[in-house]
Amino acid sequence: QSDSACFDNALELLVMGGYSLAHAMMLLIPEAWSGNDLMDPKRRDFYEYHAALMEPWDGPAAVAFTDGRQIGATLDRNGLRPARYLITDDGLVVMASEMGVLDIPEEKIVKKWRLQPGKMFLIDMEQGRIIDDAELKAALASAHPYREWLEKTQIRLDELPPAVGTMAPDEAVLLDRQQAFGYTQEDLKFLLTPMVVTGQEAVGSMGADNPPAVLSNRSRHLSNYFKQNFAQVTNPPIDPIREEIVMSLVSLIGPRPNLLGLESGGENMRLEVKQPVLTNEDLEKIRQIEDSSGGAFRTCTLDITYPAADGAEGMEGALERLCQAAEQAVLEGYNILILSDRKMDADNLAIPALLATSAVHHHLIRKGLRTESGLVVETGAALEVHHFATLAGYGAEAVNPYLAFETIEAMLPKLPEKLDFREAQKRYIKAVGKGLFKVMSKMGISTYQSYCGAQIFDAVGLSTEFVEKYFTGTATTIEGIGLEEVSEEAVRWHRNAYGDAFIYRKHLDVGGDYAWRVRGEDHVWTPDTIAKLQHAVRGDDFATYEEFARQVNEQSERLLTLRGLMEFKWADEPIPLEEVEPASEIVKRFATGAMSFGSISYEAHSTLARAMNAIGGKSNTGEGGEEPERFNPLPDGSPNPERSAIKQVASGRFGVTTEYLVNADDIQIKMAQGAKPGEGGQLPGHKVNKQIARVRHSTPGVGLISPPPHHDIYSIEDLAQLIHDLKNVNPKARISVKLVSEVGVGTVAAGVSKAHADHVTIAGYDGGTGASPLTSTKHAGSMWEIGLAETHQTLVLNRLRSRICVQVDGGMRTGRDVAIGALLGADEFGFATAPLIAEGCIMMRKCHLNTCPVGVATQDPELRKRFMGKPEHVINYFFFVAEELRRIMAKLGFRTVNEMIGQMDRLDMRKAVDHWKARGLDYSRILTKPEAAPGDAVYNTDEQDHGLDQALDNRLIEQAAPALEKGEAVQIEVDI
Repeated sequence: QSDSACFDNALELLVMGGYSLAHAMMLLIPEAWSGNDLMDPKRRDFYEYHAALMEPWDGPAAVAFTDGRQIGATLDRNGLRPARYLITDDGLVVMASEMGVLDIPEEKIVKKWRLQPGKMFLIDMEQGRIIDDAELKAALASAHPYREWLEKTQIRLDELPPAVGTMAPDEAVLLDRQQAFGYTQEDLKFLLTPMVVTGQEAVGSMGADNPPAVLSNRSRHLSNYFKQNFAQVTNPPIDPIREEIVMSLVSLIGPRPNLLGLESGGENMRLEVKQPVLTNEDLEKIRQIEDSSGGAFRTCTLDITYPAADGAEGMEGALERLCQAAEQAVLEGYNILILSDRKMDADNLAIPALLATSAVHHHLIRKGLRTESGLVVETGAALEVHHFATLAGYGAEAVNPYLAFETIEAMLPKLPEKLDFREAQKRYIKAVGKGLFKVMSKMGISTYQSYCGAQIFDAVGLSTEFVEKYFTGTATTIEGIGLEEVSEEAVRWHRNAYGDAFIYRKHLDVGGDYAWRVRGEDHVWTPDTIAKLQHAVRGDDFATYEEFARQVNEQSERLLTLRGLMEFKWADEPIPLEEVEPASEIVKRFATGAMSFGSISYEAHSTLARAMNAIGGKSNTGEGGEEPERFNPLPDGSPNPERSAIKQVASGRFGVTTEYLVNADDIQIKMAQGAKPGEGGQLPGHKVNKQIARVRHSTPGVGLISPPPHHDIYSIEDLAQLIHDLKNVNPKARISVKLVSEVGVGTVAAGVSKAHADHVTIAGYDGGTGASPLTSTKHAGSMWEIGLAETHQTLVLNRLRSRICVQVDGGMRTGRDVAIGALLGADEFGFATAPLIAEGCIMMRKCHLNTCPVGVATQDPELRKRFMGKPEHVINYFFFVAEELRRIMAKLGFRTVNEMIGQMDRLDMRKAVDHWKARGLDYSRILTKPEAAPGDAVYNTDEQDHGLDQALDNRLIEQAAPALEKGEAVQIEVDI
């Protein structure tokens, strides 16, 4: 059932259980109280007490409620839904999303106001009056001695007496443990060091071009099979920086009090931690809490290791025993369970902490015992933000990353700045906390309590059977591995640590996940593929391009992408190549990605524009605006060759002016970006020179971060309004909406079509970026193959496909990619990293540092002199891609691209995949061809009706024509 129905059920339960209507609403949708020092102390005590009963139901929501005697409304803590009301002199109250929905004479209105964040408005029909927020909440806050109850029951972890922590092992043991939990040299260099030095999450650039976890030949952390969900269009992400007052990392550990025990407030103890990352000392306090809590809390440590001699086959039995032990411990009265892998050594293998946590969490839910106990995880497997996020999402109320702390202590002498361990540990915990804020806020969630156990993830490459048993309720579109392969990954790491391999005796594995390394993880962009592509485009050499394409496309030896495992069903009778649509027409479907002037240099940006204008394709400004000199016509009246056809409107609105909008062929509303969905664009201050600042209407040297949400788009209706407004500004331009692939994106795309967008872009997670937190680059959003297939299927089934143009982008490199994109439902295709490489990029991944050595992604005047790219290089690349596509089309029997759009039945999963993880993959869901209604086209054929003739702007212009054209006096009278 819907979330609204779930909420209604919860409210009904509380009211029938004895709560007043207003009391129940305050419990379910509380104000942001934890960061508000100005709140009345009694009201604060009320909220603090009730926080242990139930986590907040975050919005955005404006909720009206009634029980027949009282009727009211409240707004959630974020206040992002509009709710305005008026009261008339004869006692009529009207509340709606905006004023003016009913035609009420102004003289009858005695009050106009709006609901504010967390505030409540209540009409008591029996008393015949309106009770305002302050009076209502003051009465409820004074109804019980909440402060007295809190003093009796509340235990704060930081107020407990200190306990002795566990000592760090020597370096030899540390190396073994790091290897057994999959640590790499990259983890220490790119993730841990920046977190310890800056107290911030590590930032990188250029996106992810390595294989998804299920296609990797290497063992991968189990959390890598889960992609973070994020909000787009239907509800907004939150800005965790500017709206920090509504965010909270407070976690309550232990059993839940009786939700319906209104009078028993002083009976159930509660353990509160300010944030969920526990130091070793914190964990020891919890272990010894029975004495300091007078026996109210009893802790049981459950070992999540099992004998290594049992191998991969032993993990299922170990999980069964663990779940039984957890159930028994709760039945025996233990109300805090610590899942610990500290006993992992040469003879004992650790169950992946995420798997153990989720297995216990769901087992206790099935047994009806989950609210009787808290779950704390003591693990060596938690290092980066995504590890903590997945543990939280599957039930961990707090996490002790003991191995990360031991690693930090060992790293201290090598750090660029002299730090003591306490300070380094503090910065790391701060960085994880900030990262968790960002992950939670992507989905519009404000508090850790609401995120804990919420499972806001999609599984990619895990079998339904495995997910249903251990991660119940998680969506999985691509069937894949099960417990056997997950166990094998853990065994391989353990073998690296305690086996005889000489290479691992003194050093960690190189990793190669974030940048290409010899003996590291596979990447699409290697020194060889980059060199081949650049050689091909500079020498106009199609044969060399074919070598490049073969290396990228041929994935029998090294699997890199989901589409690498697809194969074409060739036509029985191929058609002659000369009958296929010419390359000069195909390239008009191509666009370059949204790379802003600022993230890349003027030279790189304008070269892309010149190339795309020359071939009839489109270049995209990105979210940084465009210099007016570039879109104004040349002195002879001809179009400016440096004009970008696609003008982007992002949440920061940098450089967006009326002049900018009217000089566009497409106007793209960026709701999300593939490399970091749910976050705003980021331009470091050292890249903001005077020229960039002028174009963006900002200040030189000041870093620019767009807010995660558009502050005028909190729903699909708001998006429809912006689409309409932009269409009024420039009626000739197509209005596009950029979304990112995730499970459910098809429904959003259908809404976008109904909102009258002309064009929608589905971006894959593996697209490039100029600067992004590494956690987002790797773990947010999914592959475009998943989102594109779902979008096409949903639009066809809802008879919307013909009215909207669908573009796909994110990691498009070759004609084969384009062919698969078309067969899965795309009309147009976006490229970004590949054209950048064609004009000189060598994938140094230094974009965010302003030190690009080839002048592509830098504003440094000296480095920009090294830019050697020419429009001809980019033009050659696109024609090579089109030519490769034509050859595939001929073999498939298609004469035009339109014929092949959406023909999913011409794709199949490659047979006999000989790969220890990929052999279980099943693409049947994304290769299912939807049945179109008779007469419906499955590609874009129609134009949207924007109703511009009804727009007030156009009526005013029409009526004002005599004044505008002849200078005559005009008087216009219209209702507004």
